[in-house]
Amino acid sequence: MPPLGTASLFVFALFSAGAAAQTAYPAKPVRFIVPSAAGGGTDIIARSVAHKLSESLGQQFVVDNRPGAGQMIGIELAAKSPADGHTILMAASTLAISYDPLRDFAPITQAASLANVLVVHPSLPVKSLAELIAYAKQRPGQLNFASAGIGTSPQMSIELLKSMAGIDMVHVPYKGTSPGVVDLLAGQVSVMAPNVLTALPHIKAGKLRALAVTSAKRSEALPEVPTIAESGLPGYDSTQWYGVLAPAGTPREIVVRLHGEIVRALRAPEVM
Repeated sequence: MPPLGTASLFVFALFSAGAAAQTAYPAKPVRFIVPSAAGGGTDIIARSVAHKLSESLGQQFVVDNRPGAGQMIGIELAAKSPADGHTILMAASTLAISYDPLRDFAPITQAASLANVLVVHPSLPVKSLAELIAYAKQRPGQLNFASAGIGTSPQMSIELLKSMAGIDMVHVPYKGTSPGVVDLLAGQVSVMAPNVLTALPHIKAGKLRALAVTSAKRSEALPEVPTIAESGLPGYDSTQWYGVLAPAGTPREIVVRLHGEIVRALRAPEVM
């Protein structure tokens, strides 16, 4: 075999380094930041994906819940983490309020797109969106609604409803969807629009009453529940997305590998 020239050696070195980087990743457990409390939609999806990634990549993907400030505490932590692929973020659409996902992060993949569902505590004497609107109009500023934090999708869904229906309800922000749902179940707040994943078990158990879903089409998980648009507010549509991102500057080969593994995980029937 003839000796390699300088150019050939350079190409060979680059190829070997890239291959080594890919095979070596992950070299240690990966922190999977969830910027909300355990039990919410972001957390549920992240834990499902983390379990599959731990199996396929041979290192633990450890969910790290960092709730607060409308998810901004966890998002900022992820943005400032080392760009080596050993910290990734599961973020909801709230991310786009303060960050540019393409500039400030290395996007890996969209994980899900979910409707919220407008629910009330069973003690509230309303059984439809029209009844809720009428009830709220008779009591301006007296009804309160929970959210996962300022600027989060559960708040924005109800703010849009308030604007289109011409009603006034008081916002009570929480450090994530799950704590808000806990107080809603206890009757401390009256109304909320959590994601379908979080609300579904409580609706099925009769602990919460579903009035309408926030998406343009009915949810497959709650086919009997009408949309807000078909319940008297045509044109209403509020859906949130969930995406997996890495800090900006994360090597492309790591992003590509994570993309492939996460897409494969999301296709598994047991995920979500």
